Amino acid sequence: MPTPLTRTLNLNQASRTVQVADDGEQLLYVLRNQLGQHGPRFGCGVSQCGACTVLVDGQIRRSCVAPLRTIPEGANVETLDGLGTPEDPHPLQKAFTDEQAGQCAYCINGIIMGALGWLRQRQAAGTTTAPTEEEIAAFLSGEAPGSTLNYLCRCGAHQRIIKAIRSAAEEMLP
Repeated sequence: MPTPLTRTLNLNQASRTVQVADDGEQLLYVLRNQLGQHGPRFGCGVSQCGACTVLVDGQIRRSCVAPLRTIPEGANVETLDGLGTPEDPHPLQKAFTDEQAGQCAYCINGIIMGALGWLRQRQAAGTTTAPTEEEIAAFLSGEAPGSTLNYLCRCGAHQRIIKAIRSAAEEMLP
């Protein structure tokens, strides 16, 4: 039997309250259908491609397999929609544009949000240098230390994606 749920989230630094008829509804659908977020996308529905990636309390999460009941009350949820603006893009957004890293751009939301979470985790762990191209490739393939999530780009723009992440990482260093 479905269990209704009301949850308040801090979405892109704004408090938003949502109600669902079934607490098993995936975060992806809440974000898109109730909260108007267009960054996270449905790709595979089984946490394999990364198109739905968001940050929840700073942690990389695949919103297509995250039931709303697993998201804590008051959690900070970050999506691409709240990352930057056309006038003042985040360094990752600017680098992806400068490097022309997205052909169809369907996957780019997830790659940018995943890279943001990964780069922040590296900085929090005390890493003071930008990742190498090899480290970025390992991150994208799910082989980086502490990460099992991979990111798929079916257009084959991986070399430009790697360059964009490296460029943004250099700019984001303290």
